[in-house]
Amino acid sequence: MRNKIEYFLDCSSPWTYLSFRGMQELSKRKSFEIIWKPILVGGIFNTINPSVYESRQNPIKEKLVYSQKDLYDWSKSRGLDITMPKIFPVNSVKAMRGSFFFQDAGKIEDYLEAVFYAYWTEGKDISDDNILKSIVDQLNGSAEEYFDFIKTPEAKERLISNTQELMDRGGFGSPTFFFNKDDMYFGNDRIQLLEEKL
Repeated sequence: MRNKIEYFLDCSSPWTYLSFRGMQELSKRKSFEIIWKPILVGGIFNTINPSVYESRQNPIKEKLVYSQKDLYDWSKSRGLDITMPKIFPVNSVKAMRGSFFFQDAGKIEDYLEAVFYAYWTEGKDISDDNILKSIVDQLNGSAEEYFDFIKTPEAKERLISNTQELMDRGGFGSPTFFFNKDDMYFGNDRIQLLEEKL
C-alpha cells in the first residue's frame, strides 16, 4: 500500500510556505500520496491556541530576533525569497476556500504556489479580490466561477470541516502532517522525520 501524508495547511503562514516547498522536494525523492487539507489557522488560534496572539502582543525580544534569523535560514535552504508582508496577519479565508475550487479541478498545487508567492514573496494582500482574480487568471481559471464558488455553503463547510478535523485529531497550527492516518508532525522542520518514515 502506498504511503499517504495528509497535509493540513493555511497560506497565511511563512513556515507553511517553507513546508510546501519542502514537501515538493520530498515528493521528488520519495513515493507517497499527498492528501491536501486546506484549513483556516485563525480558527484554530481562536478556539484552542490563543497563545499565538498573546506572543504577538507581548513578544520576547530575543526569541523574535532568533525567529527572524531562523526564517531567513530556512528560506535560503528552501530556495525561497520570503519577505514579511505589510499586511500581517492576513484574512486568508477567501484564498483558502478558493483552494477547494482548484483542488476539484486537479490544480491545487499550482494554486497554492501562486497564493504563497503572491503573499510571501510579492507582499500582496491575498484577502483582496483583485489579487485573487489575478491568481485565478494566471491559472486560466474562471474568476466568475471562482468567486461564486467561495461564497457557497459547500466551500465554507469544507474549510470549517478540515479545520475542526485537525483540532479533533490533536492539531494546533499550520503546517500539520499525518503520516498514514495517526502519526502527527507539526512544523516545516519535521519534514526530515517524515522522510525517515518514508
